[in-house]
Amino acid sequence: MKKKVENNGILLETGTNEIEIMQFTIDDILYGINVAKVKEIIRSEPVKPMPHVHPAVEGIFKPRDVLITVVDLPYYVTDEHLEKSEKDLFIITNFNNLHVAFRVHTVVGISRLSWKDISKPDKTVAGGDEGIATGIAQCGGELVTILDFEKIVAEIAPETSIQISEIEKLGPRSRNSSPIVLAEDSILLAKIIREALVKAGYVNIEKFDNGQEAWDYLSNIAEHAEDISKEVALLITDIEMPEMDGHRLTKLVKSNSRLKDIPVIIFSSLITPEMELKGKEVGADEQLTKPEIGHLVSVMDHLLHYGQQD
Repeated sequence: MKKKVENNGILLETGTNEIEIMQFTIDDILYGINVAKVKEIIRSEPVKPMPHVHPAVEGIFKPRDVLITVVDLPYYVTDEHLEKSEKDLFIITNFNNLHVAFRVHTVVGISRLSWKDISKPDKTVAGGDEGIATGIAQCGGELVTILDFEKIVAEIAPETSIQISEIEKLGPRSRNSSPIVLAEDSILLAKIIREALVKAGYVNIEKFDNGQEAWDYLSNIAEHAEDISKEVALLITDIEMPEMDGHRLTKLVKSNSRLKDIPVIIFSSLITPEMELKGKEVGADEQLTKPEIGHLVSVMDHLLHYGQQD
C-alpha cells in the first residue's frame, strides 16, 4: 500500500479557517494530524535499529534512497511496547524541513472542518509542557485528539527544535520594549520562543494560545486604542491553531483599517511553496520556517528598527 497525499486544494479559499484532518488509530483510539504535514502513507517496512536513540525511535529505513527516521508512535503515546504488525502503516511527514515516519495501526480517513470545530484541550488533558494534545476535533460523531507532532519531534531530537544558542550568537543585545503579540498553540514551543525573544531583548510579549484569542485582543485594541503602534508593534503567528488558524488571523488583521499596518510574521513548521502563496494572499509581511529563531529575531530587528527603543 502506498498513498500520496495531495495537499493541493486543502483550503477552498485562503484564510477561510478550514483544515483537513487525517484520522488514524493507535490501539483503537482515534488521533489526528493536519494533512498539510503528511507527505505519504505506506505499509510499514523493516527498520534498522540505531544505538543510543530515544526509546520511541525504532530506527531508520531508506525508501527511494532517502534515509528516514521511524518513530514508534504507539509506544510514545501509550508508553507500552505494543505488538507490531505487517498491517501497520507509516505516516511520512514533512515539517520543520524534516521527513519523519510515524508508525500507526490504521488510517481511517480525512475530514474537512473549520478550526472553530477544534477546541483547545483543558488543563486536565493538555498536561502542561508534557502534553501532546493541541486540540480536540469533532469529526462526525467521533472526538479526535490532534497530536502536537512538533513537540514529539522536539522531545525525541532536541537538536531539531528551536535553539537558544542561535540568540547567543547574535552577541550583546539591548532592551527593546516594542509590544509584540505572539499566537502559538504549542505550550512547549511558545515557552521556548518567548524565552528566546526575551533573551534577544524583546521583553514586552503578549502570548495567546490560538488565533481567536489573539484576534479578540487585537480587535479590542482596534476599537479603543488611540495609537495602535503603542499597543501592538508586531504580530508573530503560527499557522496551525485551534479555533482560528494563522492565515485567518493574518487576513483579519490586514483587512482591518486600523490594524493593517501592523507587520505580521508567520512563523511555522509548514512553510512550503504552497503555504507561502497562501501567506502572501492574506497579506503576511514575512514567512519564516521553524525552528530558525535566529532568522526570526533578525527579521524582527529589521521590521522594528532594533536599537531605537529602550
